[in-house]
Amino acid sequence: MIVSSLAGLFLPRVYAQETVNWMLQAQGQDVGNLIAAVVLLWSAQRYRAGSYRAGAVWLGTLLYVIYAFVVYAMAVHFSPLFLVYVAVLGLSAWAVIRHIDAFRAAPAPVPAAPARRLAGWTLIATGILFGGLWLSELIPATASGQLPASLEEAGLWVNPIHVIDLSVVLPAFVITGLGALRLRADGLTWAAPWLVFSALMGTSIVAAMLLIAGHGFPGTLPPTVMVSVVVLVSLAALVRFLAGAPQPARVPAPLR
Repeated sequence: MIVSSLAGLFLPRVYAQETVNWMLQAQGQDVGNLIAAVVLLWSAQRYRAGSYRAGAVWLGTLLYVIYAFVVYAMAVHFSPLFLVYVAVLGLSAWAVIRHIDAFRAAPAPVPAAPARRLAGWTLIATGILFGGLWLSELIPATASGQLPASLEEAGLWVNPIHVIDLSVVLPAFVITGLGALRLRADGLTWAAPWLVFSALMGTSIVAAMLLIAGHGFPGTLPPTVMVSVVVLVSLAALVRFLAGAPQPARVPAPLR
């Protein structure tokens, strides 16, 4: 992941076939990936030692990596990094599959009500916010028979971000948020990982917006501010959620 991200940032040929807009979005994701790599290594070490909280961070970071590399593998023109994208995607997906049962077997910690409400409503609001944004673009385009402007700028036939968000990620945010508010086990288990995902993905979007603004594209300030707020609130909710919950007596099996 580090190699592919550095190559994307510093080797022009990696994104040579993309539009400028899509190249800059990919490079913003590359910046986010470098941050995610640090978080992944740190949390893996702590999770291996038996920390449930680190396990939640590790799982959320892997969800971010899976999302990012589905986009690279499916929506970036073929390049020497294609097999790297597939390898990172496969390793991340199988890491989640291999360890999710052990993580879920640990009793989900129950934070105090204020921390739980903040986490739950943050996830619900984020899911509704981005769902509304995507649909506000897609529904008029569908009704008019015209391509959404974002597709033309990116040079895509469909946007994989719309697909993944509307079919999987944003429903998961809302369902998990509701579950956390209602003290359901799955909601309590998945709240922290999805908050980690939200913070990392938001950071990569902010990085992309800054790169796009630096190339003179207009209209980047409002989304940059909005997503920055989402990142900060997600981080605050994550810290309160994990700090307000005692470590469970039974922690996940260490990484092997």
